[in-house]
Amino acid sequence: MFVTLDEGPATGTCETDDTPGVFADTVSAATAAPRGRAGARSLMRRLRRIPLAPYLYVLPAVALLVAWTYRPLVQTFQLSFFDWNLVPTQPMTFVGGHNYQRVVTDPDLRQAVINTIIYIVAFMLFSLVLPVIIALAARRVQGRARTVYQALIFLPFLVTPVAASAVWQWLLAPDSGAITVALNAIGIHIGDVLRDPNTALLAIVVIVGWQMLGFGVLVVSAGIAGINPDYASAASMDGASRLRITRRITLPLLSPTLVFLLLMTILLAAQWTFPMIDVLTQGGPGNSTTNIYYMLYQIGFRNFDAGLAGAAGVLFFLVFGLIAIGLVKLADRLSFYDN
Repeated sequence: MFVTLDEGPATGTCETDDTPGVFADTVSAATAAPRGRAGARSLMRRLRRIPLAPYLYVLPAVALLVAWTYRPLVQTFQLSFFDWNLVPTQPMTFVGGHNYQRVVTDPDLRQAVINTIIYIVAFMLFSLVLPVIIALAARRVQGRARTVYQALIFLPFLVTPVAASAVWQWLLAPDSGAITVALNAIGIHIGDVLRDPNTALLAIVVIVGWQMLGFGVLVVSAGIAGINPDYASAASMDGASRLRITRRITLPLLSPTLVFLLLMTILLAAQWTFPMIDVLTQGGPGNSTTNIYYMLYQIGFRNFDAGLAGAAGVLFFLVFGLIAIGLVKLADRLSFYDN
């Protein structure tokens, strides 16, 4: 029971108030401000204890990533809803989702997607199968011979794609190419490989695979070097054959490396082939060798259709992003680690 004074005009009277909430609200209001100030001071103290140096170290990299990756990505998404020919003096016309409809119904883009899938599947041979075979077969190479072997197998990867394309164009020339003349001498006539729709795509696959084989062998060799040899020694003492050791021990422990190469092949196969296609075939003959990257380049910088190129780029980015997320989530399930 609380007492309040009611000062009337004649006499002062004393009344009682039975509402305890009034006192509780008064106490809460009186203590809220100090508690709020104490909480703010505690928060400031915690913020002062956070080390800023690591964030300052990564700040330049983050700034460049935002400026050169995320900002153009947002601009591409915005551009996909407009019709524009890349001329700064020409206005941009809003067309909504019309560009995305054109991407889905364009037969040339469908052919580019099919070719990209063919490239990815074919490169599995050069990025996974052959590197594993070569790396396993070369484990016994030691000393100076090992250095020579590693240099020879990795040398094609160091050659710039444009220079390699020029050399291969000379080797496969229909009349005077070294490979063409050598095959003609033994009765094999290949004709103009790079101008034949039936052989041009295969030629691109072989040329790019030859250049990327060294990278795959190097990665697999590094993965094999990281495997503890005691496992193989123990299995050999128990009577396991070399083939069984490879199948039961080496390959499972090599699975993280193979998953990494699989992810690289799926995401970068179209990018690896771009310079070879541009120098050797220009996507032809009849779009038989083009892929999604080269098709985007043609749409945007040869046909000057920035909106269609932006819509196609956004769709391909989403597809490859989903594939990458799925592969990353499956990596732990598909990989076997030495714990």
